[in-house]
Amino acid sequence: MSQISGYHHLTMSTDGAQEDFDFYTKDLGLHSVKRTVLFDGVIPVYHLYYGSPNGDASTIITTFPFRKPGIYGRRGTNQARTIMQAIPMGAADFWVDRLNGRGIEAKKITRFGADRVAFAHPCGIPHELVESDSDPREPITNATQGIGKAHGIKGIYGGLVACFDRTAMDDFLTIALPLTKEADNHEGTVYRVPDANGVIQRVEVIDDRSSPQGTWTLSGGTIHHIALNTGDEDSQLKLRAHIEGLGFTDISEQKDRMYFKSCYVRSPGGALFELAWTTPEGWAKDEAPGEIGKTLVFPPWFKNREDELRSGLEEAAFV
Repeated sequence: MSQISGYHHLTMSTDGAQEDFDFYTKDLGLHSVKRTVLFDGVIPVYHLYYGSPNGDASTIITTFPFRKPGIYGRRGTNQARTIMQAIPMGAADFWVDRLNGRGIEAKKITRFGADRVAFAHPCGIPHELVESDSDPREPITNATQGIGKAHGIKGIYGGLVACFDRTAMDDFLTIALPLTKEADNHEGTVYRVPDANGVIQRVEVIDDRSSPQGTWTLSGGTIHHIALNTGDEDSQLKLRAHIEGLGFTDISEQKDRMYFKSCYVRSPGGALFELAWTTPEGWAKDEAPGEIGKTLVFPPWFKNREDELRSGLEEAAFV
């Protein structure tokens, strides 16, 4: 039986913090869920979270705005390529008009029979808003930005992975995780992510034998990982043991991310996957319920470095 129920979040390394915040909260109408910093290493980098007002799992997009001199990522093959979010049926035209009107080049495309709006983050990472006809999630509305229920983003639809040979991903996705293969044709392969609430969420995999190898480091302009939701710790650790036992040994020990706990595994096609579950306190661990995403917060282990980290962060107005 699968230990996964839907997506937990998707994470990117972007560029400027201000353009990142404005893109997600103003252009796309998501809400600020958490503002903190990168928990790993020593370089001061923001970690910004966006999604529904309450930060519901499967709505969360997170970014590391990584504007550092001489450090930039390379988009290519053998990495996650596209961020996909679900929108109501018939909403694509609204988004094409809205995004183009805001200076973001957008066009309607169709892949695997679904109409989509294709555009890019200011740092270049491809995004798609996919019309989804079987998604019970309430659209994320934002009255300030003029986005109502008829058009609001519902949450994560999926992530697209580009790799040199997509067949290398099949055992990992169908046996190790496991997901269900739904389609396999000239456009690529589609895998359905199990979800206890019946939400349609997918991983799409395409062949790319012409692009250079994409970077796997934490550097601007690239997708860092795709996170799936295990629901709780027991499911996470059972799934981790299952994956490792199959021979996928490039998998991390559990890491404490304050609001959730994570294990990371590198897939054969290069994309990094995360197994995550939200802790009981969740986003309200360091901010009051209803006030999440309003302040810059630090984990306890950075208590003695807060001033140093603040001074090294890019200035941005998160309003």
